[in-house]
Amino acid sequence: MSSVVQAQGIGRRFGRRWAVARLDLVVGANERLLVIGPNGCGKTTLLRILSTLSVPDQGTLTLFEGKSNPRENLALMAHEPGVYEDLSATDNLRVIAQLASKSTTSIPDILESVGLEDRSEPVSTYSAGMRRRLALAVLLLQQPKLALLDEPFAQMDPAGIAQVSTSILELPGAVIIASHQVQHAAPLCTRAILMDEGQIRWQGPASKAEAAWRALHVERGEL
Repeated sequence: MSSVVQAQGIGRRFGRRWAVARLDLVVGANERLLVIGPNGCGKTTLLRILSTLSVPDQGTLTLFEGKSNPRENLALMAHEPGVYEDLSATDNLRVIAQLASKSTTSIPDILESVGLEDRSEPVSTYSAGMRRRLALAVLLLQQPKLALLDEPFAQMDPAGIAQVSTSILELPGAVIIASHQVQHAAPLCTRAILMDEGQIRWQGPASKAEAAWRALHVERGEL
């Protein structure tokens, strides 16, 4: 099976603290991986390394089996979506389509899928949940071979969670979701890893992720 991620002993240090430490990870070309763990466990740092926005201080990372220009084939949905504040959702996608040499014909359908088809006002007026839906629309437009999503359900109401879940299932290729909301993310994934103190403490089927998450809380005396 071809892979989009091959990480061997990767680590990222901030001062004396290792946010990610000696981590091994392989992700298949069509795999959907859930990354869970407590605050500060290294989830966001891991996604930044995989997106090439951060360079690991140790280990080796190979994306798309060493093919050149990996950034052309991946996209990151971060905490703060990189969108144009003065433009509408439609105009944002048109600009991004032009920059990425993508067709604009799918834009109306994409906006409908994330519940933004009727929004003509500037993004600066959007709620946090609407901004995250627009960020997901950008991923649907880009059609990356590897999509990295950091807390995609943050600040979402139930309707927004349902729309985002459906849209995530429409993403092609491999998908890696880092989320505290295991109950929403696990059904969208096939495999899960549990991180703690920068390392993988558990991995297995996504259907067992919630039990592993609860077991860690019990171990910490938090339940």
